[in-house]
Amino acid sequence: MIQHTIEGQAYVVGDDVDTDQIIPAEHLYLNPADPEERKYFGMHAMTGVPDGQSGLPDGTIRFVEPEQFDTPFTIVIGGRNFGCGSSREHAPLAIAEAGAKVVIAEFYARIFYRNCVNGGYLLPCETAVRLVDRIATGDPCRVELDDIPRLTHLPSNETLDLQPLGDVAPIVEAGGIFRYAMQNGMIG
Repeated sequence: MIQHTIEGQAYVVGDDVDTDQIIPAEHLYLNPADPEERKYFGMHAMTGVPDGQSGLPDGTIRFVEPEQFDTPFTIVIGGRNFGCGSSREHAPLAIAEAGAKVVIAEFYARIFYRNCVNGGYLLPCETAVRLVDRIATGDPCRVELDDIPRLTHLPSNETLDLQPLGDVAPIVEAGGIFRYAMQNGMIG
């Protein structure tokens, strides 16, 4: 179900954040179908993002604090080529399992974008504006996904248009590609 207004703190990373940085390979032994193991994807989300690429220059702001399962950040802001690397469907799951609702990037690696949509995990919004140079980790923001999607940076009250979700919106709204196909009589 798409949440049409998402408000919270931003977590800002740079360009070329890859799927091994989003959920390092050593955590892929976890079973996402097991609720007790699934929450650990959130615990380990974004732990491979290098220092200086997240939060403060020394990397002291973590997406999820050690030994915690939830993030205080509901909005992830990336630069170019977010989610590049392997076709790890666990990457958007990890970010969502930690509690983030939306990722906004200049553009995505195709497989990450499709995994967000197909799994119904996250809203992958795109922007033509380089937000990583305008917003800092911890800044409060609001994302509105109605007719014209937009991001408002609350400290400056600056509002920026996002690209419409288009044809992927009903898939994410349904909770993923399989639920969408079932709801629309494509599969039994």
